[in-house]
Amino acid sequence: MAKLFDSITEELQEFIAAQNLFFVGTAPLSATGHVNLSPKGLDCLRILSPHKVAYLDLTGSGNETSAHLQENGRITFMFCAFTEPARILRLYGQGHVILPSYPDWDSVYSVFPPLPGTRQIIVADIEIVQSSCGFGVPLYEYQGQRQTLVNWAAKKGEQGVREYQQQKNSISIDGLPTPLGQLSDG
Repeated sequence: MAKLFDSITEELQEFIAAQNLFFVGTAPLSATGHVNLSPKGLDCLRILSPHKVAYLDLTGSGNETSAHLQENGRITFMFCAFTEPARILRLYGQGHVILPSYPDWDSVYSVFPPLPGTRQIIVADIEIVQSSCGFGVPLYEYQGQRQTLVNWAAKKGEQGVREYQQQKNSISIDGLPTPLGQLSDG
């Protein structure tokens, strides 16, 4: 049975901390725009308060989350237990992007491990927390985090990653600008 919470309780914080994978969902306002759902790992999520979470976003092939947040701010996080006991947890909120050039970067970035390829931090104010059974989620055995993305960014170097971001992360697949795209314009 689904249960609603008005904040991330201590028990739910422990559940989140135990997960090696989470998903982030966003969507543009346009009915024809594409809904984005991204898996995240690498110990990049932090609970900043019972109503606020943040994750360190690494450079990837797209930047849909950033574009959608800039347009409308809506964001959902989903955590699934792949071991017993079964559980699904969703965090619904309003998010925004913090780029390395923003004044609050250093204070938020300090809670994360430094990782090559860091692109931005996504911060979300959580409005509703929902827990559900997760009985339909299969059991999986965790083997470890992939290092492919971190190794790719380290090999490319800071300048190479910045160039890649300007080429591949400035506009969403629906043509929406991202904060990185606005930096290249201004």
